[in-house]
Amino acid sequence: MKITFLGTNGWFDTKAGNTTCALIETKGCYIALDAGGGFYKVKDMVKDARPVYLFLSHLHLDHIIGLHTLPIFKFRQGIDIYMPKGMKEYLKAFLNKPYTSAPEELATKIRLHEVDTERPAEFALRFARLLHSPVCYGFRFEIEGKIVTYCTDTGVCEELRSLAKGCDLLITECSFKPGEDLGKAAHLTPEAAAKIAKDSGVKKLALIHFDAGRYPDIDSRRIAEGAARKIFPETFAAFDGQEIDLT
Repeated sequence: MKITFLGTNGWFDTKAGNTTCALIETKGCYIALDAGGGFYKVKDMVKDARPVYLFLSHLHLDHIIGLHTLPIFKFRQGIDIYMPKGMKEYLKAFLNKPYTSAPEELATKIRLHEVDTERPAEFALRFARLLHSPVCYGFRFEIEGKIVTYCTDTGVCEELRSLAKGCDLLITECSFKPGEDLGKAAHLTPEAAAKIAKDSGVKKLALIHFDAGRYPDIDSRRIAEGAARKIFPETFAAFDGQEIDLT
């Protein structure tokens, strides 16, 4: 199983990276995680007719803005897009004129699903609502003997801990800088993310969704990585183009 980080920024694209997107490649399918500014890169990474799934955590623009690049995709198998309950009609409106090309104009067929009532049969999936506004889901994928948990945007909550428990890789956010007071914020510091990973028995932690205003460059991410590693050594600050293999 290979995971490639295609967008690791939150909020907006900068020289440090595009907004949030990652791709899990397995023997049986491709699973894209959110469709921020880095989503267009998926078009060059799908090499065959394996099913392509896209899971949207929520509909903030930094998680769906990349969908406007769908006209350059040429996937014969199409893309099945899964999202939280109640969001299908909103996404239908976004994936149409005047915002972007109409679905019937696309070479790649798009199929929309609400994950509460429909989900793929190829792998085990759990999901839960995270601490964020608006509704935002975290996902836990159990596939090919590995568990990958994806949770962004979120504050500290029991749902995050539950989805992360015992996973091989936790991909979660790092919007706030080290030492910032979270208060009731619906985001995480590197220390908060690391404590979740440690308490949940995670094997490896990937920090993504670095707030573009707080983290203007890769060096600032390294500082966050260092703060997290003091609590959970198996942490890395992800960057665009990074690939990891889960073996």
